[in-house]
Amino acid sequence: MARATLRIFLGAAPGVGKTYAMLEEAHRLMGRGEDAVVAFAMDHGRSDTRALTQGLESIPARTVQYRGTAFEEMDLDAVLARRPHTAVVDEYAHTNIPGSRNEKRWQDIEELLEAGINVLSTVNVQHLASLGDVVLAITEVRQAETVPDDVVRRADQIHLVDISPELLRQRLGDGKIYAADKVDAALSNYFRLGNLTALRELALLWLADRVDEGLAKYREENHIEASWPTRERIVIGLTGGPEGEVLIRRAARILKRVNGGDLLAVHVRAADGISGESPQHLESQRHLVRDLGGSYHTVAGEDPAQALLDFARSVNATQIVVGVSRHRTLAGRLIGAGVGNKVVRESGDIDVHMVSHPLGGQGVDRPRRGELGRVRVVVGFGLAVVLPVLLQLVLAASPSHNIATAVLVQLTGSVAVALVGGLWPALLGAVWSSLLVNYFSTPPVGNLTISDPQNLLALLVFVGVSAAVAAVVDISARRSKEATRARAEAATMADLTRGATDAEDTVNGLLAQALDVFQMHGAALLTTDNGGDPDQDWRLVAKAGDIAAVSAEGNDRPSGGETTEQIDNRTRLILYGRTLPASDRRLLGAFGSHLAAQLERRQLAASRREVMRLAESNIMRTSILRAVSHDLRTPLAGIKLAVGGLKQHDVHYTPDEEQDLLTTIDECSDRLDVLVGNLLDMSRITSDSVNALIKPVRWHEVIPAALRGVPSGTVRVDLPANLPAIDADAGMLERVIANIAENAVKYAPGSDIVIVASGGGLSTTSLDGRPSGELRIIDHGQGVPADGVVRMFQPFQRLDDVPASTGVGLGLAVAKGFAEAMGGTLTAEATPGGGLTMVIRMPLSTGAPLEREAPQAPMEAQSLLLHSTHRSPLGHRRGGQ
Repeated sequence: MARATLRIFLGAAPGVGKTYAMLEEAHRLMGRGEDAVVAFAMDHGRSDTRALTQGLESIPARTVQYRGTAFEEMDLDAVLARRPHTAVVDEYAHTNIPGSRNEKRWQDIEELLEAGINVLSTVNVQHLASLGDVVLAITEVRQAETVPDDVVRRADQIHLVDISPELLRQRLGDGKIYAADKVDAALSNYFRLGNLTALRELALLWLADRVDEGLAKYREENHIEASWPTRERIVIGLTGGPEGEVLIRRAARILKRVNGGDLLAVHVRAADGISGESPQHLESQRHLVRDLGGSYHTVAGEDPAQALLDFARSVNATQIVVGVSRHRTLAGRLIGAGVGNKVVRESGDIDVHMVSHPLGGQGVDRPRRGELGRVRVVVGFGLAVVLPVLLQLVLAASPSHNIATAVLVQLTGSVAVALVGGLWPALLGAVWSSLLVNYFSTPPVGNLTISDPQNLLALLVFVGVSAAVAAVVDISARRSKEATRARAEAATMADLTRGATDAEDTVNGLLAQALDVFQMHGAALLTTDNGGDPDQDWRLVAKAGDIAAVSAEGNDRPSGGETTEQIDNRTRLILYGRTLPASDRRLLGAFGSHLAAQLERRQLAASRREVMRLAESNIMRTSILRAVSHDLRTPLAGIKLAVGGLKQHDVHYTPDEEQDLLTTIDECSDRLDVLVGNLLDMSRITSDSVNALIKPVRWHEVIPAALRGVPSGTVRVDLPANLPAIDADAGMLERVIANIAENAVKYAPGSDIVIVASGGGLSTTSLDGRPSGELRIIDHGQGVPADGVVRMFQPFQRLDDVPASTGVGLGLAVAKGFAEAMGGTLTAEATPGGGLTMVIRMPLSTGAPLEREAPQAPMEAQSLLLHSTHRSPLGHRRGGQ
């Protein structure tokens, strides 16, 4: 069955009208007679959007119970059973509730597409994975729900739903996006005018890049080499000299005039040598290009001008910037038109800027080329024909000469031909010269007969010396060429290594550099677990560029590429674009060795992280066992002694004594319950299995339950009215506040303990950088020394060597772990006048439940978390109970 089509409605921010536009399109399709149904759509409380769902068939959502709360998710099986022509599925990047068939909603949509059902969906630009860091820097909000860019780019159509930031803020102020009580916080935080403008630009640029990719693919499929100036792209030709900085800055100024475009600097390295380039200048120019927002590339080519033009056409460049020749005028005439003039002559519809610079026409010292090029060979053949005749004319003008003189003069000419043209022109010149000497200088003169054997020997020696000199020149040229090629390969590998080191992923960085070096359009690195058997399945490790023959879904085979390099029995590198010549195979082999080393480095890094994780877990297990063996034994012994005393029938206790024994049992049981709960919580925190169910919460909703374990009247709560909601897990937040309050009551007895809160703002941020609300629990006890603040949050730490009978030292460690799992922070400050102030910061709510979700925990851990976060903790103490 053919895969159906996916259409995505892309927006810059919530409220721009993505769902509205999607439902309008569903009505339009239904009006054309197509079977369109609503598989899942969120109206977010907006009446206009809700009205559009009327008249469309809706498939009821399925209800999922998670941690005692009911959630609605798309009923994937019901949609597949209904099999409509088009399904409306909102929120493409949504994370499904644990227990669903797929982790992400886009994976549900993939099943619908494979079943032949067309899908309409929506996504915001902040949910694109590649833009996560950019969105965080702009909005100070980290998006937990993301979707890979490649998945979105595979959509058949992407519709941009766009409105101006001013209109979006007006819609928000009118209550058309969020509830009235959330409008002020949203306008002053996420929906600031600058944020919305930047997000809008991100959406436009991302969509423009996607359109550009489609255009490049179309041009390649249709073999269109002419540049289409759809977007300004300026290519800078760098020679490796100091004038490159002038060219880069000039190109950047040109690009600024058009308000957007791409800046690409390319250094063309000659295939037979490094041509006098300066690594220091190239490195500084590389950094300058990147600072100006451009990209740096290195390509190799026999003809620098042609290589530069080929690169410019491959990226659909609109302008080329090159410098005027550094050769002096006379030298320029002698060696030809020059690179710049050739680029101008053959650029076609690409505009070329010839930029003057201080070194123009000042002369340049080029290293001698090690290859006898075609021009020299042709000139050599010409000299081999003409020069012997000219020398013979000179000899004829001489009043008297003998055969020795003629041989020496012609030998000089043969050596000159060998130095210019190499072996074959020199052999031709030697044979031609010998014939002339024989005819004009060897008796009998006027014919090719040789009467004296000594003259025959002289002519043979003459031909032999000429051939020997030509052979030496030719061998020297080949060896010089090999040496210069080796230098060029070494310089290229240095560039590759440096470029890969700058990249976040060195393997992907090397592959990206390979596209420039070998002039390919795609590279793929594949590995297998079956010893390289071609009939076995291959797995894609990394890729760069366009590799249509290999997908990232696994079970791939290394086929379809023009060049394949077997790195080892289990790893292969495939290049797409052209068949690599044999002369580049050595460089490709060295490149493969670098990739193998980077793969091994990646494996070692993963092993190191695993070893460190196991070591930390082992330390935690050892500490837990120590706590179990000592701290848990004390309350168990107290319970056993009290129960044993009550069971003795021959001993009679007074009512007060019995009550004391029962009180002991109750206190020891409470203490044992708290110790076990803290141990379980700390174990889950260190194993990254804490999962926070984030939703809007207000401080006054959790504080009363958190203070049930403290004596009445010991803690005073002073909360201002109309505090904004925060994003948190209510049960976990209750646990955090309870731990801190119990510590304050226990270790600052009799002092004034007060809980105060504030709305926070941009100057107060949570763990992920978002504006946050702040809760302070203030006591006026003995306080904590400055050097003990960090240590008191660590597991199994007891400040001032407090006896172990009061706990295992986990209370604050658990509180800090829970706070960070919810995206908040827990810090300690000194109270003015003495004492300790614990500060809890949690991100302000944007009104969207499950907008930030911590990593998923196993089901058994979830049940433990439910148990531990819905009871009143007792006996928690400062320093980590």
